[in-house]
Amino acid sequence: MIITADMSTRDEEDTWKRLRQRMAAEQLQQRGIDNPHVLQAMRTVPRHRFVPTELQTDAYQDMPLPIGRGQTISQPYIVARMTALLNLTATDSVLEVGTGSGYQAAVLAHIARRVFTIECIPALAQAAAERLRAFGVENVKVLPGDGGAGLPQHAPFPAILVSAAAPRVPQPLLNQLAEGGRLVAPVGPRHRQQLQRWVKQGHRCKRLVAPTSSYDLRRLSNWVRSPPSGMFTMIWSTFSKLTGF
Repeated sequence: MIITADMSTRDEEDTWKRLRQRMAAEQLQQRGIDNPHVLQAMRTVPRHRFVPTELQTDAYQDMPLPIGRGQTISQPYIVARMTALLNLTATDSVLEVGTGSGYQAAVLAHIARRVFTIECIPALAQAAAERLRAFGVENVKVLPGDGGAGLPQHAPFPAILVSAAAPRVPQPLLNQLAEGGRLVAPVGPRHRQQLQRWVKQGHRCKRLVAPTSSYDLRRLSNWVRSPPSGMFTMIWSTFSKLTGF
């Protein structure tokens, strides 16, 4: 489906809508995403508005895209998969670590009551906040800062989503889970990452491994080495499509 410059605004929006519907059907439902709230959010949030203008025609392809500052927006399947693993309800307050373009936060906000999202690159945080505000998303608070430290002043959280791969989940984030709260993050060595789902049960957090292809995880983000004290650097680099890494 081709977007042309002479299309009317209404025709263009109808075309974007059809592309979102096709994305949901072919990239998500056919690969096991069946949560109706997640599917509706993915059909509704305009991903093309969260990427540079020159890349909008690729917005609904099954790939990450660069968003500037050496960062990327994750492919639609990973956004949907991680959101589904949070098992959100309409009353949940969510913490996201790694705002990026703001797309993941917009998807979360479509389902949850409130979203707090932290971005370590100030320019990206400001751009995401302005973009979300322009789209009328009122239940997202974008904060610049160290995502690994979490947001203790607003804890505990029923759900936490970490958007970049790392050797391990920062303990402060686990500490900020509410009872029964869920945390989803890609975790592991550089070449052997797993998408993990942690659930708070009493004074312990139970870890579960969510089946997801290593290729999809490599396309999510770069691998973050053990950070220096007080820092948890989010790196969202796009990998070569030819090598898958």
